[in-house]
Amino acid sequence: MSWRPTYRSSKFRNVYGKVANREHCFEGIPVTKNVHDNHFCAVNAKFLAIVTESAGGGSFVVIPVTQFGRIDPHYPKVCGHHGNVLDIKWNPFHDNIIASCSEDSSVRIWEIPDGGLRRNLTESVLELYGHSRRVGLIEWHPTTSGILFSAGYDYKILIWNLEIGEPVKMIDCHTDVILCMSFNTEGSLLATSCKDKKLRVIEPRSGKVLQEANFKNHKVNRVVFLGNMKRLLTTGVSRWNTRQIALWDQEDLSMPIIEEEIDGLSGLLFPFYDADTRMLYLAGKGDGNIRYYEITLEKPYLQYLMEFRSPAPQKGLGVMPKHGLDVGACEVFRFYKLVTLKGLIEPVSMIVPRRSETYQEDIYPMTPGTEPALSADEWLSGINRGPVLMSLKEGYNRPNKLVFKAPVKEKKGGVVNGIDLLENVPPRTENELLRMFFRQQEELRRLKDELTQKDIKIRQLELDNLTQTV
Repeated sequence: MSWRPTYRSSKFRNVYGKVANREHCFEGIPVTKNVHDNHFCAVNAKFLAIVTESAGGGSFVVIPVTQFGRIDPHYPKVCGHHGNVLDIKWNPFHDNIIASCSEDSSVRIWEIPDGGLRRNLTESVLELYGHSRRVGLIEWHPTTSGILFSAGYDYKILIWNLEIGEPVKMIDCHTDVILCMSFNTEGSLLATSCKDKKLRVIEPRSGKVLQEANFKNHKVNRVVFLGNMKRLLTTGVSRWNTRQIALWDQEDLSMPIIEEEIDGLSGLLFPFYDADTRMLYLAGKGDGNIRYYEITLEKPYLQYLMEFRSPAPQKGLGVMPKHGLDVGACEVFRFYKLVTLKGLIEPVSMIVPRRSETYQEDIYPMTPGTEPALSADEWLSGINRGPVLMSLKEGYNRPNKLVFKAPVKEKKGGVVNGIDLLENVPPRTENELLRMFFRQQEELRRLKDELTQKDIKIRQLELDNLTQTV
């Protein structure tokens, strides 16, 4: 039998990365020097948000995506947190709503006006207190409006119903810090990686662990669901301290389907998956390159395509949602790369080379849109529904009619599963002691204001009684 080279026909085998021209980059942004393993960047079709270096609390800037060039050093910031901001995420169904979490143990929801900020924003739409330690991760539910997940250093995941401004569920199955959270397409399953080296698949509404893996040859750092393929992909470190990726069956985590070593570098590998094209992108923290693969259900499962190379190391990467891409240029993915040393944000487009200038339906299938499939109450009651799909040919400019309404809250905190989330936990560090002090100062100030208002009401009632008796 004659030898034949292994060849796969793929429409994505020639995808290449293209860096935006300098005039279409964002310069002069003091990107945070925090070493927390997050991206510190979030982007949607309207705005680009970047966590910045600041003193006396945490802050981030929000810039319209079309406002390229050098950013003024005094550009307005979102600066309401008392500690460093650790994660930011845009609401997938409302382009003006962004969530942030911080070392001050709080999660905050902000509303950004159209056109961006004109002055510093210090008042959030909603303040969510429930964690007893700093909050390192937040994730919006992929199909439900008003549901937000937060993971703290108290080893707990809280599920917030933003329609009432309270936590409604608590997942308490982790024994160490949660490193990553990822949802399947319809949001009925949650995969987490943890510092205890375990990979878990959880039913979020009950908090039940459906599958758990503790594989000695692969220390899991990051995890991502691969769309509807019933597969999970993790990035981590082998027993020889080389970076590697592993593919898992979500219904059987006893052994990975395959493992593949990447290189011997030390930076954390971030996975990004595009369910529409079945392409996986791997970007290392501190690297300048982005590798990309095509994923199949048959062997070899992972097909290496190409590598985008750049001399500038990346601090983190933001990803533009599908409806914000330039379909006329056959752009299938877009990163926003944080280059800390230069204070630079570089858009990097992944492009499928095509000669035709017409809309390419084969590389732009129906994709999750900007309308929620469920309300918060429907999802909490046990209903599962896939995302509402849209066509990028005609639907990407459709206005969203969803309006975010913040509930009126009088208290900070709550009781979930019979546990007081703000019980008196002794502080472990000086920073935690300071955060507790600031929180108590705010509570004292609020109580004093309430007492003053009640004194005024009492005096008014006494005066009314005197005038009636006279």
